Amino acid sequence: MIKTMRVQHRSLKRTIRLLPLLLAAVLMLSACGGKSDSAASASADGEKLEITELRYQGSVGAVTFPELAEDLGYLAPLKLKFIGNTISGPQDIQAVVTGDTDFGGAFNGAIVKLIAAKAPIKSVISYYGVDDNTWTGYYVLDDSPIQSARDLIGKRIAVNTLGAHHEFVIKEYLHREGLTAEEIKQVALVVVPPVTSEQTLRANQIDVATLGGLLRDKALERGGIRPLFTDKELFGNFSAGSYVLTDKFIKENPKTVSKFIEATAKAIEWARNTPREEVIARYESIIQKRDRKEDKDTVKYWKSTGVAGEGGLIAEKEFQTWIDWLVNEGELKAGDYQSSDLFTNEFNPFNK
Repeated sequence: MIKTMRVQHRSLKRTIRLLPLLLAAVLMLSACGGKSDSAASASADGEKLEITELRYQGSVGAVTFPELAEDLGYLAPLKLKFIGNTISGPQDIQAVVTGDTDFGGAFNGAIVKLIAAKAPIKSVISYYGVDDNTWTGYYVLDDSPIQSARDLIGKRIAVNTLGAHHEFVIKEYLHREGLTAEEIKQVALVVVPPVTSEQTLRANQIDVATLGGLLRDKALERGGIRPLFTDKELFGNFSAGSYVLTDKFIKENPKTVSKFIEATAKAIEWARNTPREEVIARYESIIQKRDRKEDKDTVKYWKSTGVAGEGGLIAEKEFQTWIDWLVNEGELKAGDYQSSDLFTNEFNPFNK
């Protein structure tokens, strides 16, 4: 299984290397093609929206904030068109670049890397993060000899994908604990589906499992594991990922973009300020109505939005942290990018 996941990751890395060619193809197609829905529609305030449908990828057993916004009636007259489930944040935002979807979301560090690869995208609203109730731990077995970062040299840590949230957090932990760049390279990050990470850890096929949300809570109920560190311990409360749109889409569809971000921001605040039981009930109802043959029991473990900024407002530090990190890693040159150039709060109604 782990070998298969490594093969899939190599395929993903090849896709990233081919990104310049993909971008050229997208630009050629956009010159010939049309929009998702060329018919303009009147919004509630009487303004005409440039398009009425947004294509996107979902997540199995989860409800995204745009999906919640649509169910709450905030998105109308805009509609969402589900085209399938994403396998990771990097894949989701690559789909935006290639024109397969209109919006997608990923960890902010992954967004920085994609923009550095000349992808014409911009972050527009935060959608996940870390707070007192929503965070991820990096767990070992109770009897594991691993007690510190240095004990991880030569060991294997399971992550859902490479080049995203967990890789950045793990390497930051190793760096803060004094490991050299050469020592950090000796810590193996292995792609394992999150749903099987606990099982893989207990079978001693990996040394550390990355667990959050439902998977973490269920694993802790079964016992026998302990956290080595958590992302909250390292960074505190912060928004970790955001939705992106292409520069072209923003320029050609400003009213649609404004409506989409306004609705998503309102959905975030609805979830933040509504009793947890009511949010869960709403999520269960949405999953049942969309009938994608998925388990709705996972949302019972929902605890909070994890979003730091009101209405998903993006803070400069939420990008500057990862720009600085990539500069220190030698993947970017100092001064090449400013955080304010990579995102915009222009369309967010909570931007006062």
